[in-house]
Amino acid sequence: MRSDDSRPVPQKFPRVPFERRFYAFGIDFLSAWLLSSFVTGIAQNLIFLVIWGVLRIVVVDRNQGQSLGSWCMDIKVLDLRFRRIPDIYTLLKREAVIGVLAMLALDGLTLVGRYPFSTLLLVSLLLIDCAIAYTDEKFNQAVHDRLFDTVMIQTRRGYSLDIRIRDLLDDLQYRMRR
Repeated sequence: MRSDDSRPVPQKFPRVPFERRFYAFGIDFLSAWLLSSFVTGIAQNLIFLVIWGVLRIVVVDRNQGQSLGSWCMDIKVLDLRFRRIPDIYTLLKREAVIGVLAMLALDGLTLVGRYPFSTLLLVSLLLIDCAIAYTDEKFNQAVHDRLFDTVMIQTRRGYSLDIRIRDLLDDLQYRMRR
């Protein structure tokens, strides 16, 4: 089944709430940033990209389509054409785009005190990419997903970190009222 723009239609895939996708990206981003923060300068960018590649390409390829953040939020990446986990080459291209945007956002966040306009420009590239996924009702795809025909879907395999935190907070709130 094809749509008007000749892309496969993922009608049978469970949609991922934007919050889960945001949190999964945040977990991966913070993990790569934390590990690369031990060095500075251009070396930090290179180490960030290497760690990003390991987290988002190697781990996804070996872990049934899930990175650390995706596993925590019960999400996995799927190739629309073949309806399975993307091959390593597709993952490499997809994550190169989002990895460079994440690295630019990281650079922008480090410049926030000295050059606030540069921060705005560098972070806005990543925000635009992610905002398209938020506004896309039909495919729920960001720019990097559209470029390489991938989609993020919900899965039952994972940790459900957001649900566990919500349950913990509900339990704490209940105990505080008693």
